[in-house]
Amino acid sequence: MARIKLTVSERVESIIFDTLNHILLIFLCIATLYPFVNVIAVSLNDALDTVRGGIYLWPRKFTFYNYQRIFTSNENLLNAAFISASRAVVGSALSVVSNMILAYTLSRKDFVLRKFFSKMLVYTMYFSGGIIPVYMLMRTLGLLNNFLVYILPGMIGAYNVLVMRSYIDGIPTSFVEAARIDGASEYRILFTVIMPLCLPVMAVVVLFVGVGQWNAWFDTMLYCSTKPQLSTLQYELQKILMAARMMSEQSDLMQQMGSQGVSRTITPAAVRAAMTVIVVFPIMCLYPFLQRYFVSGLTLGGVKG
Repeated sequence: MARIKLTVSERVESIIFDTLNHILLIFLCIATLYPFVNVIAVSLNDALDTVRGGIYLWPRKFTFYNYQRIFTSNENLLNAAFISASRAVVGSALSVVSNMILAYTLSRKDFVLRKFFSKMLVYTMYFSGGIIPVYMLMRTLGLLNNFLVYILPGMIGAYNVLVMRSYIDGIPTSFVEAARIDGASEYRILFTVIMPLCLPVMAVVVLFVGVGQWNAWFDTMLYCSTKPQLSTLQYELQKILMAARMMSEQSDLMQQMGSQGVSRTITPAAVRAAMTVIVVFPIMCLYPFLQRYFVSGLTLGGVKG
């Protein structure tokens, strides 16, 4: 293959362009990584020393006390972590199957109510019944203080269904027609033809739903706050943060009143940083293996349904 010879001016322009690109990418990497590195440094630094400021990339007074305080101040933390992991696994598995079934149904051109249900799904992305009606519905269904309240309401997601339907629409119809000629039923076509071809988009939905389930805490506060056995990790960490904030305010008040012997061993900033690391750590371990699915999910979201 013949090599293209560049003139001196073209070489200079290429070098300048590459240099500016590298500088920009390095700046973006620093701007992206610095906040998280700073959070780790704060979580590993002494809480009282952190109040002075000046913690950037490395802890000034290294300690594990912030993490120790979080794990020892709440005996229900390990059980809450198990509940969060369980709802993430079970919720993701059931959600991807439910969304796939509905997406395949809406992708069928001979489905009479296809347009109607597609529009209804889009409407749910803009309008909601509100917290009070949803709470009353959960109470009527007997889902209060029930593990199923974490699973059933989120089994169907309008965005996930539309993404899956767009992906299914891109599958050649010859695969489905060949299976139908061989006498395969609709269920067999779905589970043996469509689903194996939709593994990338299914992985995207598992990623989105799993991360959402792992980070959820508001539904725990609404529906399961009176049953500690069903409390999630994020909700327990929220309670620890509120307790640390109240202790901090009480210590400040007592010090202003002249009380002696009052020391503040942990601060809300230290608790918040340690909480962030604890919650993000599992996702950070899984993300390198799921990164390509995350990127493809952003691309699929732009496909017109």
